[in-house]
Amino acid sequence: MRLNRIGFAIFASALSAVAGARAMAQTPYDGLWSVTVVTKSGTCEPQTRSTLTITDGKVSAAGADVTGSIGREGVVKVSIGGAYANGQLSGNSGSGKWNGASAGIPCSGRWEASRQ
Repeated sequence: MRLNRIGFAIFASALSAVAGARAMAQTPYDGLWSVTVVTKSGTCEPQTRSTLTITDGKVSAAGADVTGSIGREGVVKVSIGGAYANGQLSGNSGSGKWNGASAGIPCSGRWEASRQ
């Protein structure tokens, strides 16, 4: 019986370590974000809105070609379907710039984000 208690204690300790590692892996910006993209130059859509997910500092979106990361300090570096965005998140909002192309014609603009 004593061996089972020791085994249980070791198992519980290992689970706590894994849970602690996961908690530490999260960034302050993890969660759902509503992002509005505004075109300032070029022939891209004038304005689009989408929801992005940040998990452990990695950016993703359902059904979209999105890669990138958000640093612990909120620095944004993202690629979305061939367009590139950078900027800064702080608290529950953020903003930055983006550039890309539509039919080979360069486009650029700004983006704004808010936590949902």
